[in-house]
Amino acid sequence: MERQVVERAREAFLSGKTRVLEFRLQQLRSLQKMITDRQAEIATALKQDINRSQYDTALFELIGIENEITLAVGKLGEWAAPRPVEKNLLTISDEVYVQPEPLGVVLIIGAWNYPWSLTLQPLIGAIAAGNAAVVKPSELSEHSSLLLRALLPRYLDQELYPVVTGGVPETQELLKQRFDHVFYTGNSTVGKVVMAAVARHLTPVTLELGGKSPCYIDKNCDLRVACRRITWGKFANCGQTCIAPDYILCEPSIQSRVVEAIRQTLLEFYGADTKSSPDYGRIINLRHFHRVMSLIEGYTAVLGGQSDPSQCYIAPTVLKDVPPHSRLMQEEIFGPVLPIVTVSDMDDAIHFINEREKPLALYIFCSDKTAVKKMIAETSSGGVTVNDVMMHYTLSSLPFGGVGQSGTGRYHGKHTFDQLSHQRACLVRSLGMEAVNLARYPPQDRRRARRARLALRSPMIDFSKRTFVWAVSATVVAFGLVVTLTVILLIASGLNCTCWYWEGWYT
Repeated sequence: MERQVVERAREAFLSGKTRVLEFRLQQLRSLQKMITDRQAEIATALKQDINRSQYDTALFELIGIENEITLAVGKLGEWAAPRPVEKNLLTISDEVYVQPEPLGVVLIIGAWNYPWSLTLQPLIGAIAAGNAAVVKPSELSEHSSLLLRALLPRYLDQELYPVVTGGVPETQELLKQRFDHVFYTGNSTVGKVVMAAVARHLTPVTLELGGKSPCYIDKNCDLRVACRRITWGKFANCGQTCIAPDYILCEPSIQSRVVEAIRQTLLEFYGADTKSSPDYGRIINLRHFHRVMSLIEGYTAVLGGQSDPSQCYIAPTVLKDVPPHSRLMQEEIFGPVLPIVTVSDMDDAIHFINEREKPLALYIFCSDKTAVKKMIAETSSGGVTVNDVMMHYTLSSLPFGGVGQSGTGRYHGKHTFDQLSHQRACLVRSLGMEAVNLARYPPQDRRRARRARLALRSPMIDFSKRTFVWAVSATVVAFGLVVTLTVILLIASGLNCTCWYWEGWYT
């Protein structure tokens, strides 16, 4: 079945209809209509999958999707247009540009923690870039997966954008097929499997993975505000967010104050009984529940620690003085557990971060701008947010993606369009002016070689529309200034000319 789905998608792509911008725009608008029409059904599915509140559904999933579609619809003509590039003397009379082209058929493997946004946002870019796309939602978010399979064919072209549901066997079968790009969101273990599977076809990949995103708190910052923002980012979606703060780094002198500030914030956010709060989620299934609980075995929680396997409930949990080499610090937690590791100062924190794999995100809470610049300059991560958490993800203008073990490639806004397009280099010239090419033809001599070298080493010249407009405007202004200055000088010199009388300068 999976093979036939891919073959039909490729046939539909080869028909050429996705190359027409108006078709892409129509598909994007239809996807927007689906989100608008089906918000209630989507919210119900997420409530069943992960106990997501209807308000968080809009905040964490739907608004981002709608913003991406609006941006793509408004900017598609600009993104898809040929982009003129600089020329040298040998190509000065040629038409030279970069033309974005569709890659072909893209496989999008979504994630279960945000099953709508992490599946549909890559799809938006695939549609905008003119590709066909096979969509494989995660089987773990079962209700969302089945709803997406039911809805997408009603709004989008069924052959170009089919949905394949199922578990590991179906995904493995899809990965045996030849795609032109594979976009995977999930953990690094499966990411390696995906990369190895598609290597036989030399298929490029975008891997949006995760890792342990550190959160450094400087002792001189506003701890109340810092802990409020950290608590929101860590425990939203029950800690199941790839860019959630994975652990806190701070000096021992402020550790107890940090714990107390988090305790007060949890009370404010979820009340005295977190389990009954409509704003607090659940772990996706029992397997992940037991995985998270095993990570905190042997620790005494200073906050939380309660659990209920019948509801896949784990209370927001904070641990103090966690050893740097414990199991808890070796793998991504991906749950509502927040360890605190003490460091002596910022330099020690930088050393701690650099000893480990490059994280997907880095969070710095510090009021000293010089210290912030130092930490950014001396560390590496997929993204960084200062004095807040996760907010860099919300900007379509910023590329979102990992580095090293936290992922490869980037997306959001135009970055998704570029990631799923081939940037085709184009040079168009006439068959005239053949004398210009003589320097490159044999038989070669010293004079021809010198001419060719001079032409090839000539400075690159920008002939883009913006540069042309600027040059013409500057020329007009300069000419006007010269004329004005000449007139002023003539008047100042007292030169009498018949033209002055004719223009009324003198009476």
